[in-house]
Amino acid sequence: MNKLTEKQLLTDKIVEAIQDTKGEEIMIFDLSNIENSVAQTFVICTGNSNTQVSAIAGNIQKKVRNDLQDRPWHVEGAENNLWVLLDYVSVVVHVFQRETRAYYEIEELWGDAKITKIED
Repeated sequence: MNKLTEKQLLTDKIVEAIQDTKGEEIMIFDLSNIENSVAQTFVICTGNSNTQVSAIAGNIQKKVRNDLQDRPWHVEGAENNLWVLLDYVSVVVHVFQRETRAYYEIEELWGDAKITKIED
């Protein structure tokens, strides 16, 4: 399987896991044509509480591990669940609480990326 297909499978599985746990405002940022970007793809979503952010992040890890036999290279933010980052190297997932997402405006930083909004 080529890298492009692997990345797409991973991205699709992440979105599916977010939707299963009722994550909102799901956006996929294609950063593959942006020089010096930290990953090829960002997936960003919102949860409405610490509990939901934790559930979304946990479900992503479980689904990706069970279905694709992959684990994140690095996880950050799981102590407070305001912003959990799951780093799968080519795909980085940001699970935000609403206020935290609004505060950091991460979408604005990557405005020149190709952005796909997933309908709820």
